[in-house]
Amino acid sequence: MTTQAQTMKLTQFIKAALLLLTFSATSLASTYDEAQTDWENVLHTFVNEEGQTDFITLRNNRSSLDRYVAFIAETSPDTRPELFPDQEAILAFYINSYNALAMHGVIEKNITTGFNSFFKRAGFFKFHKIIVGGETTSLYDLENDVVRPLGDPRVHFALNCMVKDCPRLPQKAFTAANLDIELDALTREFFSKDRHLRLDHEKKTLWVSEILKFYTRDFVASGKKQDLLSYINKYVDKKIPENYKIRFIPYDWTLNQQALSPN
Repeated sequence: MTTQAQTMKLTQFIKAALLLLTFSATSLASTYDEAQTDWENVLHTFVNEEGQTDFITLRNNRSSLDRYVAFIAETSPDTRPELFPDQEAILAFYINSYNALAMHGVIEKNITTGFNSFFKRAGFFKFHKIIVGGETTSLYDLENDVVRPLGDPRVHFALNCMVKDCPRLPQKAFTAANLDIELDALTREFFSKDRHLRLDHEKKTLWVSEILKFYTRDFVASGKKQDLLSYINKYVDKKIPENYKIRFIPYDWTLNQQALSPN
């Protein structure tokens, strides 16, 4: 075989390989888009404007949620790094995954009331197994070993464990393009709700969600409760005096189920 013929064969091989890679990348991106569409459909169909989920109807119409959870089981930034080119894409994926897996877990475990005991919480968040990118884990480990180390404390106002005192579950999926705006808006919204933050001016006391107790060091490096005021004040319209005492509102672990429609 002449050198020219060998060169032509090599060129053809390279072109074919590049074409195959392009097709594979396009196909994978299409699969990701389809999965995102499934999750969007779940949120639009079964979650209302207040962030409550219609679990009763969802239990009998779960195909979109099942497909999205199956996608998560095979996909992650570790297994498909080409789908997650930056920190925003990675974080958006994990927030969506956590929320979908929590919702799916409620369906799978037939949770109807919530997690109003330590043992129920441990059973669901630590011992109920989930799969992300081929790795078996739990919601607890996904949050603490994967999401929190990414270093944005605002995720605590986006991660949703499907109970009443969680932040509002949006009716749309998180996206890399708008993640910073979405997290900022949700953080401000969280602190604007009386169920998460209220002031007793007479007693100079700030009552705030126990989320800030659970993850104090994520919000302030000192880990000191009183220093949380400096973080909160970045997201409220009217600054809270620095001398206000901080107290935590007991967390409501009741399932955030939509109210049944009257007959």
